[in-house]
Amino acid sequence: MTTHIPFMQHCNLVIEEVTSTSARLAVTLRPELTNSRGFAHGGLMMTLLDIAMGRAAQASVPAAESFATIDTNFAFLSPARGRLVGEGRVVKAGRSIVFCEGECRDETGELVARGSGVFTVLRAIPVQPADGRLGGSPDVAP
Repeated sequence: MTTHIPFMQHCNLVIEEVTSTSARLAVTLRPELTNSRGFAHGGLMMTLLDIAMGRAAQASVPAAESFATIDTNFAFLSPARGRLVGEGRVVKAGRSIVFCEGECRDETGELVARGSGVFTVLRAIPVQPADGRLGGSPDVAP
């Protein structure tokens, strides 16, 4: 899984673990990632959960090269400070659509946000040879 997400780097999100059905990411708050009251910005927690769930979705489909978010829903349960950990889990995976849920916890382990998401997995685009055919037998039209 080598999907490059520049915004993930901008937010300093770190992948801690990815399995075939889950992904865990973390971020340590810096002043520019907080809201006007000094707590984690809601957009940061949504990004953390979106990418954790998306990585889990991507890992659940063996041929997936990347993922795209179709729909998300988030609930903020408590203000958060310090180090945050977001974990995404696959609820149901199809061939191209994956349903996930996620939780964001602060450094004490308190649940500070929850989310759910629907993702589409993206596969590699086949390279078309110069003759215009997409593989297969030379006797078969593309």
